[in-house]
Amino acid sequence: MFEENRMAKAKTPSGRRPQTAQPAIAGNAVAADAPVAKKKTSIPQFIAQVQAEAKKIVWPSRKETWITSVMVFIMVAIASVFFFVVDAGLTVVSQFILSIGR
Repeated sequence: MFEENRMAKAKTPSGRRPQTAQPAIAGNAVAADAPVAKKKTSIPQFIAQVQAEAKKIVWPSRKETWITSVMVFIMVAIASVFFFVVDAGLTVVSQFILSIGR
């Protein structure tokens, strides 16, 4: 009973209790998932919005691009060495296992 009481008083992170769905009363039923009519955007408004978003883009500097590219090449080199070592190790192990059966 204590657990049920505690569960009944549970609140959401915002401090409010979760709303439960109310049953529809006959004659007053309204579709809860009725589509909301969206306001259409005209072409000039759309272009203005695209230009406003494009102004928010921050391009990396030449130095940042160079440093990032070098870091990518270093990580690729490390990964290829790692996979070469793992592949060579697995090859040796598998050849050893297969040679036992000969």
